[in-house]
Amino acid sequence: MTKAEVITKISDKTGIQKDDVTQTIEAFFKVVKDSMAEGENIYVRGFGSFINKKRAKKIARNISKNTAIVIDEHFIPAFKPSKVFVEKIKNSKKIKELAPQD
Repeated sequence: MTKAEVITKISDKTGIQKDDVTQTIEAFFKVVKDSMAEGENIYVRGFGSFINKKRAKKIARNISKNTAIVIDEHFIPAFKPSKVFVEKIKNSKKIKELAPQD
């Protein structure tokens, strides 16, 4: 599902104009990105957490030149779903239909 499809679905369910929904969604994404760039994590109860994950310093290899590269400690954005979210997906009939049968 694309962002445009999400916006359409929200607009249809709430009766709010698509332009207003688009502005709200864009504002949400901006707040998430700006807050995480400042080192803040975002917790949405019942949905999940947007967190900065710390990656340790490591030595990697450039196999084409056969050289070692030092990758410094850094942070990456990550999403951790809530237990409620995970349970909803686990118990979804549609997902079970899509899963390959053993």
